[in-house]
Amino acid sequence: MVQLSPKPETITNETHLETVTLDVQGMKCAGCVKAVEKQLAQQSGVISACVNLITEVAVVKYVSGEVEPQNLAQKLTTVGFPANLRNSQGITVKETHLNAVQRKQAEKKQNLWKLVTAAILLLLSGLGHLQHLGGPTVPLVSNIWFHAGLATLALLIPGREIIIDGVRGLRHGMANMNTLVGLGTLSAYFASSIALFFPQLGWECFFEEPVMLLGFILLGRTLEAEARSRASAALEALIALQPSVARLIGDPFANDPSSIEIPVEQVKVGEWLRVLPGEKIPVDGEVVVGETLIDESLVTGESLPVAKQPGDGVIGGTLNQSGAIAIKATRIGNNTTLAQIIASVEDAQTRKAPIQQFADTVAGYFAYGVMAVALLTFVFWVSIGTQLYPQVLTTIEHHGMIMITSPVVLSLKLAIAVLVVACPCALGLATPTAILVGTGIGAERGLLIKGGDVLEKVHQLDAIVFDKTGTLTVGHPTVTDCIPLTQISPQRLLQWAATVESGTNHPLALAILEAAQTQNLPLLKADNFYTEAGRGVRAMVEGESVLLGNEDWLKEQGIRVEGTDPLTDVSKTLVYLAVDGELQGLLALKDNLRPDAQETVTRLQERGLEVILVTGDRLSVAQAIAQQLGITQVFAQVRPQQKASLIEHLQHGNSKTLPSSHTPPRKVAMIGDGINDAPALAQADLGISLQGATEVALETADIVLMGTRLLDVVQAIDLSLATFYKIRQNLLWALGYNTLAIPVAAGLLLPTFSLVLSPALAGALMACSSITVVTNSLLLRRQFPDATVANSR
Repeated sequence: MVQLSPKPETITNETHLETVTLDVQGMKCAGCVKAVEKQLAQQSGVISACVNLITEVAVVKYVSGEVEPQNLAQKLTTVGFPANLRNSQGITVKETHLNAVQRKQAEKKQNLWKLVTAAILLLLSGLGHLQHLGGPTVPLVSNIWFHAGLATLALLIPGREIIIDGVRGLRHGMANMNTLVGLGTLSAYFASSIALFFPQLGWECFFEEPVMLLGFILLGRTLEAEARSRASAALEALIALQPSVARLIGDPFANDPSSIEIPVEQVKVGEWLRVLPGEKIPVDGEVVVGETLIDESLVTGESLPVAKQPGDGVIGGTLNQSGAIAIKATRIGNNTTLAQIIASVEDAQTRKAPIQQFADTVAGYFAYGVMAVALLTFVFWVSIGTQLYPQVLTTIEHHGMIMITSPVVLSLKLAIAVLVVACPCALGLATPTAILVGTGIGAERGLLIKGGDVLEKVHQLDAIVFDKTGTLTVGHPTVTDCIPLTQISPQRLLQWAATVESGTNHPLALAILEAAQTQNLPLLKADNFYTEAGRGVRAMVEGESVLLGNEDWLKEQGIRVEGTDPLTDVSKTLVYLAVDGELQGLLALKDNLRPDAQETVTRLQERGLEVILVTGDRLSVAQAIAQQLGITQVFAQVRPQQKASLIEHLQHGNSKTLPSSHTPPRKVAMIGDGINDAPALAQADLGISLQGATEVALETADIVLMGTRLLDVVQAIDLSLATFYKIRQNLLWALGYNTLAIPVAAGLLLPTFSLVLSPALAGALMACSSITVVTNSLLLRRQFPDATVANSR
């Protein structure tokens, strides 16, 4: 990504930054990506620009008022990259992608016709050379003038766009792969034309080279485009989930079954909709009438249908399997969960991995470097090489025929081979294709991996920090004991506690309220609620000051609680209640471990990761859970605002703050429920949020798990690692291929082994290189054939 440093005198903390997304066409290789980023970054007011070759999207951050987004699009269009603003206002995610799909289908048809034309020309060119292979001489097509005509048609029809784009890129100082191919084909064509019109020069005509070269290039691009389409299939499947119509109804509690179908874009928040069995939920909503089973597998990764009844939430795009239900729309358009997932996946596919920075730097100078090498190749062989190694001018054809090649023709052929064998495309495709496939696989399983930079963070992890409540536990505690310490009844104690807790939504508060409702205990009149997150609550209940919280908090309020714990089960969480400064009793709650918590911890430890437990609960409860799970390092009674500091100390190895000594610096991941853990998720090297349909989770966490399985943590880490290794493999191949192929094409092996690459063969190798990178990325799907992600570390 190109990053501009803002000027201190113009960019201040008060400066308002905005982000705009552009759909950019015409990018063929990593050089094009670098050129687009450079053009955008050079504009006044632009802070950063990040461009993705596969998705053809540019994300630009700019200073509001200093640049008009439309001008950015016009600038790119002027230099040969047609661009349009992606306007989110009034346009749904599905409409945006439908336009992109239609455009790609049109391009696919156009490329197919070019390929057919090139194939016909290639076939005719091959027929003209049958006699060189020992076959018969075919009248007309064996004539050199016929081959000249074929080469002319090849340049004018399938090669026209390539040549024009290459020349335009060179004129604007943005040489790309088309520049290299255009120079190669034109050089071969004009050299052959000179040989044809001036036979006294003794040059060789090789009109078949531009024909074969363009044929292989177009074949490679067609196969590459098909592979790219397969790589983006997961995102397109998510987009296809969005229904197009909704059934609008009046009063859902009336017996009137009538409804009217309207476009889903016209649904408003608060309206009632009917969903029949077999239909998709049109928008996010809440069930108001009916019961059913909902298939949420393509959104959350949950393999089993989820039972829904009145009061339960439903996600737009999921499938209603059994009963007819009425829902109340709560989120529509681009605010639905599915739209946010799609937007998150798109953002992930744009964000680059740091490992790609080297490849981007190389790509910026690649085309010019190749042209320089081609020029040096020509100069060396025409002036020095053919004199040092005169045997290279002699070639033995079939049937023992000996032919002498001109030094100029040989040098030109080698220079052309250098131009067309180089593959900047492979460099440009190495990272985005792997990220596209990896994030797509994750999206299918409810694992939102938010970018290439996240993949590299996973690779570096040393430790995993788990929050307890709602993460290792199910997050739904129940009241097990209600113990008065004075003459009040257990019911009165519970009623006081429920009244005070009615002012908050903590899991313990919900458990106490649920217990009071079960016993039909009404809430008392209360006001002046005050909550200290993670510690306790206070309120005035019927004129009395009631405090409910943990032991430390009540001590700070001057309440004596020592020696008041009659329970022997250390795994229970205790909250104490005091009225007007006097302790009245305590409540014990228990939250069961998730059924897959033990397996999750074990599998993470098997991967060499240190697992750490952090909780605001008392030490005895934390130690009891840690012992069950095999966790050795525990931090208890940690306030929510202290969790971020704890993560920071783990990262820097600050032994003065931590109980243990000799603590080494670590790369730390934090796993929480995305509600109270946002600061810790942001502080960690990698933030992972469970049940991540909340706004804070989507904004803060690096990986969001849409399902309820804790084992998804292991799956997300395995998938991230596998994707990161694919990126490294792709970059290694792309760099290695160019490092080896260019010297060979330049004639390195010609004097010793008489091995030379013809321009056509060089073009075929270049096309194969790009296809190899994309295919290697697609092999990720073989590693993860189903919802159970294999261990890839």
